[in-house]
Order: sequence, then C-alpha cells, then structure tokens
Amino acid sequence: MFDEIEFDRIKKLPKYVFAEVNELKMQERRAGADVIDFSMGNPDGDTPEHIREKLIESAQKTKTHGYSTSKGIPKLLMAIADWYKTRYDCELDPMTECVATMGSKEGYAHLTYAITNPGDVAIVPDPTYPIHEYSFRLAGGNVMKFGIEFDEHYRLNEDKFFEDLVRTFKESSPRPKYVLVNFPHNPSTATVTQEFYVRLVALAKELRFYVISDIAYGDITFRGYKTPSIMSVPGAKDVAVESFTLSKSYNMAGWRVGFFVGNKKLIGALQKIKSWLDYGMFTPIQVAATVALNGDQQCVRDITAKYEHRQDILIDAFNRAGWPMQHNEASMFVWAKIPESAAHLGSLEFSKKLLVEAGVAVAPGIGFGEYGEGWVRIALIENDNRIRQAARNIKEFLKQFEK
Repeated sequence: MFDEIEFDRIKKLPKYVFAEVNELKMQERRAGADVIDFSMGNPDGDTPEHIREKLIESAQKTKTHGYSTSKGIPKLLMAIADWYKTRYDCELDPMTECVATMGSKEGYAHLTYAITNPGDVAIVPDPTYPIHEYSFRLAGGNVMKFGIEFDEHYRLNEDKFFEDLVRTFKESSPRPKYVLVNFPHNPSTATVTQEFYVRLVALAKELRFYVISDIAYGDITFRGYKTPSIMSVPGAKDVAVESFTLSKSYNMAGWRVGFFVGNKKLIGALQKIKSWLDYGMFTPIQVAATVALNGDQQCVRDITAKYEHRQDILIDAFNRAGWPMQHNEASMFVWAKIPESAAHLGSLEFSKKLLVEAGVAVAPGIGFGEYGEGWVRIALIENDNRIRQAARNIKEFLKQFEK
C-alpha cells in the first residue's frame, strides 16, 4: 500500500548533479586521497571577530533564548534598510519592505511558495543557481529559460539579454509573471551595468511582471567594478524585490542570514508565510548580523581582497598548466570553459575524471542548467599553495588529451 504513495513535488526534482560529485569526493577521501576542493562556494575564512563576539555576548543573555520574530527583529530590519541607504541611496521601510530570512536559499523557497499559483510562469535565465529555478517548480509553477551571453571579461551582453527576454515573453503562454535575475551571476560570474536595471524596470512596467533580483555576491567585486542594485532605480519598488546574504561578504555561510527587500506586496507575502512556517533565526544570530551590517566594513574589503588575490594566483597557474581562463570582475568563483582537448567528455564526466585522476574537485556546469554544459565552476576557497598544487596536478592530467 505505502509503496504506491507518490510524492509529486519531490518527483519534480531531478537527480542533484552535485550530489554525484560530492559522493565521489567522499569516496576518494575515505580511500586516503588528498582532494583539493574547489567544488562548493563555502568560505574557508573565519567570521570576523567582532561579529562572533557579539553572538557570544547576546547568547549569554537568557532572555534571548526564546522564540524570535519570523520576519526579523526590528534592529536587524533597520540595519538592512540602513545598509541599502548607505550603499544604494535607496529608502526602505524596515517593517514593510524588508524581511530577514534563514539565508537567501530559504527565502527563495518560501517567497515562491507564497506568490506562485499552479501554472504560473517564471523566466529564469540559464545557467542558474538551482534554487532559482526549482523554487518555482516546487511551488507548482513553470519555468521558461534562455541562455545568457557575456564577453571575455564576463560582462553580460545586455542587448542580447533583452532581445531574448522579450522573445521569451512572446513565446510563453500564459504570460510570465516573474523574471529572476542574479548579478554578479552564479555560476558564470557575469556582471551588469546600472543601465541594465533601468531597462529592466521599464520593461517590467510595460509587460507587467515582477522582477526578483539576487545580489548575493554584490560585495565581492574587483578591478574597480561596483555591483549595481535594481533598488537604485526610481520606481523599482513597484515591480521588484531583491535578496542578499551575509554568507559570503562576512564569512557567515553556516549562520544562515539573508534578507529580501522591495515591493510591499511580495515582501508582505513572504512575511506572512514565514509567520506560519518558522519562528525566525536564533535571536543572538540576528543581533550579531545587525553588528555585521552596521559595523566597520573593513572586514568585507579584506575578504574581497583575498578572493581577488586567489583569482590572480589561480588564473595564472591554471593558464600555465594549459587550461586557458580569464579574469572576471566579481564573485568568489571562476567560470571556466573545459579545455578544448577534453571538451568531448562533457562537464560531468570531465569533473569526475579530474577528481579521481588529479585530485581536484570542481562543480560541473551541467548542474546549473543546459547552457552550463561545457563549463565548470571553480570556487576560490583554497589557499595559494593548494591552488598551485592543483595546477601541477592538472598539468599532468591534461597530458593524456594531447594529440
């Protein structure tokens, strides 16, 4: 009897490609192999000391140990609004236009569950961070996709993006309700200009759709590039929400602190569903997150400098090893095309072979969508010596593909 029960929402999920690589990685380590792991965007640095100290101080107060507030304590919501004012000169009402989430991934799952009716269509450019697409699918919606294009410095071809977006609208029935954008982009690291968001807000008002923007890597920028925000565009709050996470900027990945801001209707929907589904983050975590956002941002600059340095080391070393790749302007990743001599393997088989034979773990591009095929994502989470060792391993590994 029970074998006949089906779980329809879970059936919508494909096999998680990264799980296959992770399982192989664990097998190799159990066998004693030294795996140099670039496969997951998990910061390797400590959370800044002043943030940890505030957590400890708050946790020692017994009054902070009860149920918290699902949408975020008032001081954290005010810090979120101030963060946007300081960075993007955007005025936000802390109580109605901001909501704290348990990381941005939870926020996407709950937001789409709150706002998606069965059959609703969302447009999610490909490749994409998987939750961007599957949060809509799990909520009963449908997803339309098109591939993004960028130049050799990973700057988005914005004209092509809008051509494809309008075309996708014309091809979709019913008309899409949501467009999700993520810049700096995960996985490709692609970046956009402020004009991109000006055009996007205007198009959203013309075609009547909501924009959901993700700037999780907005602080991690190099070579003078500054991440723009859709919230800086006049009228953006009429049509858009935006998410951010403290995971990368403050080395707080395991703390699970993120937030959404913007349109009152969408933020209100997220606040309401969270009031039913959770009691919010542990209050001391929210207090410490407030200190992170309000405090000295030198720690963010230091973390960013580390990623820029590692990118320089990795690209130089991997190029010397025979794997050509270019610098980008943002994020903690390098999006690298598989060496031409090994392209026939595809991203998954290449990643598995690289792991077993060279002891280097990367994330296969196919795991981010069909337009990710032929690429791999490399996280800048290993130190200089490990990066150089990986390059030496890769140089030997690639010799088998030489003609």
